[in-house]
Amino acid sequence: LSMFVGTVMRKIKSRTWKKQRYFRLQEDCMTIWYKSKKAGNTHSTFSVGDVEAVREGHQSEVLLSIADEFPPDRCFTLVFRGRRGNLDLVAESAGEAQSWIKGIRKLIDNLENMGQREKLDQWICDWFKKADKNRDGQMNFKEVQDLLKMMNVDMNEHHALRLFTTADKSQSGTLEDDEFVLFYKMLTQREDVLRVFQEYSGDGQKLTLQDLKDFLREEQLREDGVQQYALKLTERYEPSDTARMLQVMTFDGFLMYLTSPEGSIFNPTMVELYQDMTQPLCHYFISSSHNTYLLEDQIRGHSSVEGYIRALKRGCRCVEVDCWDGPNEEPIVYHGHTFTSKIFFKDVVTVLGNYAFKASQYPVILSIENHCSVEQQKVMAQHLTQILGDKLLKTPLHGKFPIGLPSPEDLKGKILLKGKKIGGLEDSMNGVVDDSLMGEVSDEEETAEFNDDHHRNDSIRHRVKKSKQSLSKELSDCVVYCKSVHFSSFKHSQIHSKFYEISSFTESKARKHIREAGAEFVLHNARQLSRVYPSGLRTDSSNFNPQDMWNAGCQIVALNFQTAGVEMDLNDGLFCQNGHCGYVLKPAFMRNIDERFDPENPQNGGYKPLSLSIQVISGQQLPKVNIKEGSIIDPLVRVEIHGVPLDQAKQETRYIDNNGFNPVWYDTLQFTIHVPELALVRFVVEDYDKTSKNDFVGQFTLPFTCIQPGYRHIHLLSKDGTSIPPSSLFVHVRITKLT
Repeated sequence: LSMFVGTVMRKIKSRTWKKQRYFRLQEDCMTIWYKSKKAGNTHSTFSVGDVEAVREGHQSEVLLSIADEFPPDRCFTLVFRGRRGNLDLVAESAGEAQSWIKGIRKLIDNLENMGQREKLDQWICDWFKKADKNRDGQMNFKEVQDLLKMMNVDMNEHHALRLFTTADKSQSGTLEDDEFVLFYKMLTQREDVLRVFQEYSGDGQKLTLQDLKDFLREEQLREDGVQQYALKLTERYEPSDTARMLQVMTFDGFLMYLTSPEGSIFNPTMVELYQDMTQPLCHYFISSSHNTYLLEDQIRGHSSVEGYIRALKRGCRCVEVDCWDGPNEEPIVYHGHTFTSKIFFKDVVTVLGNYAFKASQYPVILSIENHCSVEQQKVMAQHLTQILGDKLLKTPLHGKFPIGLPSPEDLKGKILLKGKKIGGLEDSMNGVVDDSLMGEVSDEEETAEFNDDHHRNDSIRHRVKKSKQSLSKELSDCVVYCKSVHFSSFKHSQIHSKFYEISSFTESKARKHIREAGAEFVLHNARQLSRVYPSGLRTDSSNFNPQDMWNAGCQIVALNFQTAGVEMDLNDGLFCQNGHCGYVLKPAFMRNIDERFDPENPQNGGYKPLSLSIQVISGQQLPKVNIKEGSIIDPLVRVEIHGVPLDQAKQETRYIDNNGFNPVWYDTLQFTIHVPELALVRFVVEDYDKTSKNDFVGQFTLPFTCIQPGYRHIHLLSKDGTSIPPSSLFVHVRITKLT
């Protein structure tokens, strides 16, 4: 209740910025309103739907920095979806903090359990509130016209007035709640879906069980258990009790089915964990992040443990730390020789312990770039051992010498350290390691990066080449299955390298190897792990295209998770299958040592190409791009194929003038796919602009192998990869064999 009444809490931005704000939950139980105590100041709002989680106590850097001032039971943090910053709050009492924490969690829960229909009604209600300027709970025609603009609808006055009058059942000249819902439903009539419905319906009013089965067989290409499936869909999506009893489906039920997960382009059985998780680690693509501690660019950016929390919660399974000697024998993490801020290594390890297995049970690899003195390396080893305890893998599984890499299944709940190691796994198993407490290893990562990016400057090159680094035995002992080694050549690796050794490549080196020896690289990656990371010249934290690296079977393709764009869309697209667990099994021809698959020339392997035909039918409620008054988008859809070079392709529909609300295209795009197992399909909606670059509106990326054929909806995501309901595309998909 105190949430409705409102509460004064402190909003904290830093040790010195702590200001009182008045917070209140609005009647819709969806919007939280707050303003400063000064009269006349503007207020702000945010939706409960934007909150991803509530953290209790001192669970953010900001709140940790004032821990001595406010007790943890009064503090909490609201974490927002996407890349929006956290909101750190301190309540006046522990009781008040609890009522907000529990209250918001309950509201988030309710939201997550809402069906499609309720979500839509909620969405309509939100719009009603936005448009009801004078707050009288009614909408006159002028308010309705303004609303249509806000909703990205360009409708002529005559048509809008006709709908308005029809919906105004009480003939009061205004629309009240139910009348507005009716107005909205008339506005969003789905002619495109009605067409399909009527094609299969005997009487144009309903689909009998037989009609629905015909539709599922002929359009959705369902083969098994069609009868059971049709009954299940009717049971689940048909709103009318009578229709359900008669086992028929009305148009409303049909539309509900097509907008549900079952009607989505993404095959629901592949959203779950469906792959074999007992293969060696090197047989999987692994979701991986680069310089995980950075939230912005590589030169002045803010370092933060928040970067680790965000990456791990997105299912990332390989995170990176750059360690340097810090004050008072405490190692620090930051991007060396730059102005990025610094955080303590022990805080990163604590976060890793807390968040590693929230999104997935499968192992996390901690990739260490170590610039510390032997003394501080010992401190690092101590922190890892003490803070992580049993989660840190310190000896080979089952205590015996392994003959190959273990599987993700074997390593569930374990954190693996990737770094330098003195001697081999055999030596440490036999206790052969020299007890001088340290060894010398060269510092390969930085060297590679320097050579790649500064090869014109020889003096730097020679200086860096010679740098040797001492390694403490304690830290070396924490490395088991991921020993970092310098890569010399595929030939050398084939003869000398061990399965537990892993080399890192800058993107340019990796590309060179793919061009010159693609099949060798694929083979190398069938035996051991490889990591590819962005060039040191990408100081803006931009990303390279990960697809090129996956084509060669590289498992650990490290991206800057903090930077939105097509590269992260592809990463999210590949890893949104298999239960979001961060591991995706590589195709059989990349795991099999006898196959000799070459991404540059895939046709040598007797592959059977497929034809992909996508009819882009319509769009629904696309978000506005420009906040400018009265600007309506001119949407076009681009379908991109990302895969082996032979498959890379993109095609666009035409653009539709001034209609972001319900544009209709019926444009068909055709593609040939030679290696479907590696292809990703990305749907992008843009706002056409003839004078400058088109604006991004929304996108959705998925693996080709996860596509469901037939009439499907694609639920669009924002630039940040978060959902933007109810924005969607309606398409018809056909995949056929090319003879």
